[in-house]
Amino acid sequence: MRLISSLVLLSCIGVLAGCANPRLLVPGQSTEPDVRARLGNPTDARVDRNGERIWEYATAPEGFETYHVRFGADGKVKGVTQLLTEEQLDKVIPGSTTQADVRLLLGRPWEEATYMPGLTWTWRYLRIGSLPGWLIVTFNPDGTVRDKIAVLEQTDDGEPD
Repeated sequence: MRLISSLVLLSCIGVLAGCANPRLLVPGQSTEPDVRARLGNPTDARVDRNGERIWEYATAPEGFETYHVRFGADGKVKGVTQLLTEEQLDKVIPGSTTQADVRLLLGRPWEEATYMPGLTWTWRYLRIGSLPGWLIVTFNPDGTVRDKIAVLEQTDDGEPD
């Protein structure tokens, strides 16, 4: 009986986890109410330079993903983007990318701190989908990017995971 109860519980957890997956949204078909029903309230909402609405779903501090759900003028999903990737970090150009640009490219930072080089934003992410690491961006006093880097977390033995 205990085994059956455990299996039922695991099945329910699996179903609920699947319901909150932004990758299951269908561009051109899913609507704003569909997104809200599946994912809940966004962690941030804004309008980009082209006037498109973007809802952000950040999983930090525990999670490693931040998704942007972009809506067309018809209120339907135009696209879903996982922001916390090295490909997104590659779009950050030291000396020209601004804080606002970084916020749009990588989403809400996990942490904001000021160190000797200046304001620093960090995000947790998964390299190659399974290796935990950090995306780190440091800013100049004028608000442009000074430096950027992706690093893997260290294990207890001092080796990267």
